[in-house]
Amino acid sequence: MEPAEGAEEERLVQCPVCQRQLPGADINAHLDGCLQAGGAEAEPPSKRPRLAAAPPGSQAEGQPEEARPAAASPVFSLFHKGRGGGQSPAAAGGRSGAGREEAAVQPGHGGLWGESLAQKLEGKPLAERLRPNTLGDYVGQERVLGAQTLLRSLLESHEIPSLILWGPPGCGKTTLAHIIANSSKKNGMRFVTLSATSAKTNDVRDVISQAQNEKRLFKRKTILFIDEIHRFNKSQQDTFLPHVECGTVTLIGATTENPSFQVNAALLSRCRVIVLEKLSVEAMEAILMRAVRSLGLQVLGQGDQHGTPATGSSSKSSEFPVYIEEKALNTLAYLCDGDARTGLNGLQLAVQARVAAGRTTPLNTTKGGAADGILVTEEHVKEGLQRSHILYDRAGEEHYNCISALHKSMRGSDENASLYWLARMLEGGEDPLYVARRLVRFASEDIGLADPLALTQAVAAYQGCHFIGMPECEVILAQCVVYFARAPKSIEVYRAYGNVKECLRTHTGPLPPVPLHLRNAPTRLMKNLGYGKGYKYNPMYKEPVEQDYLPEELKGKDFFKERDT
Repeated sequence: MEPAEGAEEERLVQCPVCQRQLPGADINAHLDGCLQAGGAEAEPPSKRPRLAAAPPGSQAEGQPEEARPAAASPVFSLFHKGRGGGQSPAAAGGRSGAGREEAAVQPGHGGLWGESLAQKLEGKPLAERLRPNTLGDYVGQERVLGAQTLLRSLLESHEIPSLILWGPPGCGKTTLAHIIANSSKKNGMRFVTLSATSAKTNDVRDVISQAQNEKRLFKRKTILFIDEIHRFNKSQQDTFLPHVECGTVTLIGATTENPSFQVNAALLSRCRVIVLEKLSVEAMEAILMRAVRSLGLQVLGQGDQHGTPATGSSSKSSEFPVYIEEKALNTLAYLCDGDARTGLNGLQLAVQARVAAGRTTPLNTTKGGAADGILVTEEHVKEGLQRSHILYDRAGEEHYNCISALHKSMRGSDENASLYWLARMLEGGEDPLYVARRLVRFASEDIGLADPLALTQAVAAYQGCHFIGMPECEVILAQCVVYFARAPKSIEVYRAYGNVKECLRTHTGPLPPVPLHLRNAPTRLMKNLGYGKGYKYNPMYKEPVEQDYLPEELKGKDFFKERDT
């Protein structure tokens, strides 16, 4: 009976999903169940992350390698990639490297604890590694995602509508989609991510086709996240219309551009637009403090020495403790202008630079001359950012918002605000010639005949910018802007010309012909037809000449006295 029992054991096959040993006849049915359940069955503690070892107590254990049955041979676990591992078969009671890393991971923070500082700073950017996984860890956007808000209630109840997330860079659009993805996967929904910068229309059609099959066969919903959805043209956006309408997919789009201009009106009517604002300084400080704790840095308050940290924990894995000034974090929170990605990457760059410098000159001295660690100061943070991070998009909505603010500030004779908005544009990278062209327009539109020299100033400013360029031409534009803000204003010409255009637009029937006495008569035929007949040449008369210059239908009309309705 022993050989028969051994032959029966040899026919056992290991499931690549849950690592259980099953008879060969049952493996197909069992594998279908495992795949349909998403591999949710309990995993044995002896499973390794990549190479599954032979089960303990099996007949293959203790035999030479060449004598082991094929069913007990190592199996590559493709379904558990990156989930961490268990005990190494070569060292009973000791964890493998992957096992130690998993044991040190704390949930919700990207698994930074348990690694050395150098490991934490390498690989993915800090902004990606610290991306929260739950709404509880999401910082900022209280107006949209605060307690008792409509969107938060819908997300917590897993009733996710089609959304367009509109906001500046680094405000949390992709993070919110990441949180929705984690929540939806736990509740059996399918979440697919595409980027409009690289995806094509065929990719979208493939996803929609799979979503139709999932809904028809398994009654499973599909959520489709399109990052930078404004990159899709109008015809590509039309692909979503019928499928969002009938509920085949729930669409979540993220964009930094105004959806009113960049997203189809038909698609907008099927989605709820969620406006996310740039993060406040308080929210940025909270995000940076979480990053400091994850990196194991120590925060020094004002007046603290290196050995008396205000908050944080020591980075035990580094050779020397790393400190960061509280003032440096506050400065970074202000300079990043509500962009969490910029703030976290700036922090990472500053710490990396100081740690690298600390390897060659590892000891930092305090005022008393004691060498006790590496210090990241406010100057290091500023050096990492190079300059204040100014939100400005030369081709986006912020471009038009700033030029509108400049125009209205000059019209309101506020020279301080005018200079501010001018600097906001130039420091953000705006083309100075664009600003100069707008000033030429302003000189005639808003100042006009109240100060005819304003137009000369504007044209001279444009030529000066063209000659010398940035940054030298910034003071030329500043001079012109202040001159316009202080100048008297008159829209008499601008309004009168608007009345003329309105008259032309509202005229019914054919436009009236030019009166004969005003027509040019360069040929004999034209003179015979009456062209120019009766015209009075004004310089030949000492007294004012009574003569009509408007068509007969408009005789007596005064465009300067009429007002826009």
